Amino acid sequence: MSREQRAKIDAMVRQPRPEGPQSVEAIRAGFSAMMAEMIVPTGIRTGATALGDRPAVLVEPADDPRAGTILYFHGGGFVFGSPETAMSLTGNLVTKTGFRAFSLDYRLAPEHPFPAAIDDALSAYRALLDSGEEPSAIAFAGDSAGGGLTITTCLAARDAGLPLPAAIVAFSPGLDTTRTGESMDTKAGADPFFTRESLEHTGAMYLAGRDPHHPMLSPATLADLTGFPPMLLQAGTNEVLLDDSTRMAARARAAGVDVILDITADVPHVFQSFTGVLDEADQALDRAALFLSQHIRTRNTAHTPAT
Repeated sequence: MSREQRAKIDAMVRQPRPEGPQSVEAIRAGFSAMMAEMIVPTGIRTGATALGDRPAVLVEPADDPRAGTILYFHGGGFVFGSPETAMSLTGNLVTKTGFRAFSLDYRLAPEHPFPAAIDDALSAYRALLDSGEEPSAIAFAGDSAGGGLTITTCLAARDAGLPLPAAIVAFSPGLDTTRTGESMDTKAGADPFFTRESLEHTGAMYLAGRDPHHPMLSPATLADLTGFPPMLLQAGTNEVLLDDSTRMAARARAAGVDVILDITADVPHVFQSFTGVLDEADQALDRAALFLSQHIRTRNTAHTPAT
């Protein structure tokens, strides 16, 4: 049954697409339409809020919330996506853990290239801390580019002298804008979403001429991870960005960081989005929820409202 599910999803996401580079507007519209088909769990309530200078969506369990906060960063190559497009992921983490989540609407390229997204993410984390939330009660989570933000925001927080969060969960994170991982070539035919050319198209919008050989742009190969919190990296074998996760895990281990590298066979980039359709998606989210529940610690059961 699972094999049939994987084959069906692979065929679905391989539907013909326009040839050549697409406009930003077309990319954003296409991604929003695709993600609107994903299943968002019941049992959550959402509301508009703000963290730092940016809008965010607060996602909470409808019943019996637990103390603890997930700061979520959506995917989209830093060019497209929103808290709404990631709601199947954020909503499932909330329902499976009982924690609330803030999904940040960070600025996007090309209007706001590097390092705008990192600046917004750091500001959001600082706002949570300033509101009285303990760092031990906060975890970063994200997918794709947002998975990369879980790492770079930790780097920025450490550089700013802030305490680091309790844990990191990254789904198929993008962690190397130099695109030097072997999987960029070895997985080219297996990946139903990305090609080197498509990644370089959106990547150039984010880089805006910056050298990709920078720890904040390619942390999988250049970042110093000393002092990082425990991290869970999940990826599928059918993605060109697979080695972003494998190299990050090796780098974390070398720095003495507790890291779990969780690879699922024959599934695509951010396969966790297909919850309710793909068994592996639900199972991976269960593992992510367990990891978060094991690492988020609170001193009391009352939330201090964020500003």
